[in-house]
Amino acid sequence: MGFKFLSFQKKTMNLNRNVAVLTTRLLLGFIFLMQGYGKIFNIGVENLYNSYFKETFETLLPNFLVYGTAYYTSYIELIGGLLLVIGLKRDWALYALASVLVIVTFGHGLEKPIWDLSHVMPRAIFLIALLILPKDWDRFSLDYFLSKKSNPADS
Repeated sequence: MGFKFLSFQKKTMNLNRNVAVLTTRLLLGFIFLMQGYGKIFNIGVENLYNSYFKETFETLLPNFLVYGTAYYTSYIELIGGLLLVIGLKRDWALYALASVLVIVTFGHGLEKPIWDLSHVMPRAIFLIALLILPKDWDRFSLDYFLSKKSNPADS
């Protein structure tokens, strides 16, 4: 009886951590995906650049850098968020999205010495957690299923 309980408890614990990683990855993925989608398809990157980036940073940074940043951050949010949602190339998506968070944090710091961290901090916490948690806990992902298909002995 005790052995069956311990086996059940271990399976439940493994499932819980797999679901926790999935939930963290999906939350972060959807946050970035929807933000990128909104910037690209609802607002438009040109409008975003002209109405926010250009007027905010035109005297602080070279125009080509501000323009490139508007496009880079928008498309990385969209693509990186999508990759996280489906669980494909997770680590590369996290690295790219980390660069976006650093850029955004720098930009907000340039804009105002003290700014609202409510947009950056949850994303940073989710992102850092995913980078620290073991990748093999992320079993509900395309990466995991593709790795099992290519290495059936690991199953």
